[in-house]
Amino acid sequence: MCHIPATSGNEGAMTNFLLNYIKTNSASWKTKPKVFAGKGWQENIVLVFGKPTTAVFAHIDNIGFTVRYGNQLVKIGGPVTSDGFLLHGTDSKGNQLAELKTITDKKSGFKQLTYKAKRDFDRGTDLSFVANWREDEEYVQCCYMDNRLGVFTALELAKTLKNGVIVFSTCEEHGGGSVSFIQKFLAEKYKISQALICDISWISDGVSFAKGPVISLRDSLVPRKVYIDKIIAIAKKNKCAFQLEVEGSGGSDAKELQMAAYPWDWCFIGAAEDNVHTPNEKVHKKDIEGMIKLYEVLMKEL
Repeated sequence: MCHIPATSGNEGAMTNFLLNYIKTNSASWKTKPKVFAGKGWQENIVLVFGKPTTAVFAHIDNIGFTVRYGNQLVKIGGPVTSDGFLLHGTDSKGNQLAELKTITDKKSGFKQLTYKAKRDFDRGTDLSFVANWREDEEYVQCCYMDNRLGVFTALELAKTLKNGVIVFSTCEEHGGGSVSFIQKFLAEKYKISQALICDISWISDGVSFAKGPVISLRDSLVPRKVYIDKIIAIAKKNKCAFQLEVEGSGGSDAKELQMAAYPWDWCFIGAAEDNVHTPNEKVHKKDIEGMIKLYEVLMKEL
């Protein structure tokens, strides 16, 4: 999945991959879900299992760049930029590789993001990092662990999920938008009012590798404490490894739930990565395993 480009607003390739995966594999899952996708859903996918009480949100889009004029670039989301990062994109003339370059105006000091390639891309072409998968006994490393690992966790959860909803959402990395209408659908049709945000956090001075996935107490938003306390109690009762995170910045699909007209409880839960928003995002395998286990436990007991 890390090799599939899906910049915010252009997630079609990931959507098609997921729909094909669901069609091929869902017959072997414990519960076969209702699938909501296609017309009226844009590139989003909603899977409804049994009699749901909780929804899991995993965004399928990634950060990247839009070609402006000539060889100029504009960021999609918040990618880290460093000269030499390899990019790729497809336009009317086909797919090609490019190299990220930053040009500084000597007079103004203004820095302009550009690319170097054999030819100019068509105006408006989306560019993504080139995937370079690396794996050893302890770690996996590549671009777009955020949020392909969240999607992977949701797909693993789907194998055993009896009751619940899995949402594969779009545009999270660049302002959101899709969760607003999805939460309305879920609240009105299924009376759901609580969610888990299946996304990837970051290594920090308080979060380390191999100590379990993060249960976030807050980021730029503050979730309802009674719901977070309930999740922590379930994790402790089932002896799930986890770390508690407190941050003052960052966001996720939760922001649209927080601002919704319907009352939603939410909690961000995910493995932590190093080298955030670069081609070299790195996650420990124990944290991935712990993330899957924690989601399985929570979706049984919430």
